[in-house]
Amino acid sequence: MNQLSEGLLKNNPATVQLLGLCPLLAVSNTVVNAFGMAIATAITLILATALSAAIAPWVSKHTRIAVYVVLIAGLVSVIELLMQAYLPSLYLSLGLFLPLIVTNCIILGRIEAHATRNTIKNAAVNALGMSIGFGLILLVLGAVREFVGQASLFAGAGELLSMAAALEMQFEFTPALIALFPAGAFIVLAMIVALINWRQSGP
Repeated sequence: MNQLSEGLLKNNPATVQLLGLCPLLAVSNTVVNAFGMAIATAITLILATALSAAIAPWVSKHTRIAVYVVLIAGLVSVIELLMQAYLPSLYLSLGLFLPLIVTNCIILGRIEAHATRNTIKNAAVNALGMSIGFGLILLVLGAVREFVGQASLFAGAGELLSMAAALEMQFEFTPALIALFPAGAFIVLAMIVALINWRQSGP
């Protein structure tokens, strides 16, 4: 249980370790984009850490980084091709940040710090917790920025799944476009981090 809960608050990769901020801030302008990036990152992180834990005994310490990068790149390529084939609109929205998952420091960091020193099961469970923590922050960022910046929620959900069109909501107020810009992403993330720190330091 500790392996799973570590990534939620205590060691959240986004709000505590402050890792993976490039895709976190870049694609979190809508809930749909945030969800797509969260799923892609989670699949890569869980599979990469589990496979790394499995092959760790046979990987030389001199080549381990190269081996793990090739492993991550292979997984990301498969995810990218599947998304391009079945979710083309989301694939176009995520753009360059999808292949950049290969260099996401969360994944390499978990492999180096945890996966290679633990069993396959523990590595996968820990990666799942980290993925949930990272994904939750992505979704909160996406929801806040989309709501404030374009007065909507779940815009474009119907393009991914027809039955999800019912989730799309529009609101009648003048949006603050700054929320969709990089500055808005930093402001919202800073507010989330401040709120979490305040809650954790309270009585």
